[in-house]
Amino acid sequence: MEKLAKIALLADFYGPLLTEKQRTILDLYYQQDLSLAEIAGLERISRQGIHDLLKRTERNLTEYEKKLGLVQRFWAERDKLAEGKALAQDLGKQDFTNESAWERCRQLREIISEVYAGLFG
Repeated sequence: MEKLAKIALLADFYGPLLTEKQRTILDLYYQQDLSLAEIAGLERISRQGIHDLLKRTERNLTEYEKKLGLVQRFWAERDKLAEGKALAQDLGKQDFTNESAWERCRQLREIISEVYAGLFG
């Protein structure tokens, strides 16, 4: 995974565990694409200080994932939901012996599709 995407995903999951300063530096560097020197000027600390804070924050995010595994679990659940969605989409009216079973399947398919779209766009 590209570093920017990886850090963004980790920040989405673990951002609330970071300090306000760490969140600000991540945003300025990764989202707003400012250089270390530009951030140092805004924050009134040295470029090296920004670099160190950025690396420490990245390390913290990686450690949170190692300990908690939320991103890994997210991808695993996404894959399971995608598999369930595909299986439900393959079912047709001919696969059911009565109309009410087919209707429940249709409703289930709609729910799975809505959840999938809401979570993964």
